[in-house]
Amino acid sequence: MNHPHADELLSFATGELDELRTAQIASHVAGCAACRGAVAHIDESLSALDVAWPRRSRTLARPAVWAGFALTAAATVAAVLIRQPPPPQTRPADAWMPTTSWSATAGYVAGGKALVDIDAQLTRLEQESSYARP
Repeated sequence: MNHPHADELLSFATGELDELRTAQIASHVAGCAACRGAVAHIDESLSALDVAWPRRSRTLARPAVWAGFALTAAATVAAVLIRQPPPPQTRPADAWMPTTSWSATAGYVAGGKALVDIDAQLTRLEQESSYARP
């Protein structure tokens, strides 16, 4: 015998199921003592809850709870997006730092001013008419 899940019994007791599923569960509860007892227990709990906390207050509290979740999520996202970047890593004074410069004649990055000058000179030599002649 397939018993309805406890969540379905709760939805059945509160009238939140569609008509087809309500009819299916009602016919099952009519023939099953265990499920009938579970639904009776849920009804008692809901009655006690209505006495202690009227239904109107419960319906107003649900949006407040979701608003609290939304505010918490927004604060978390803001904290992640607004957090400060990590401090820049400093290099020791004696650390090697590669020097790179853009070589205008070759059209790529060359290593330092000296190599850019050499590359410019080689480019000029390659453009002369006597280039690669014996």
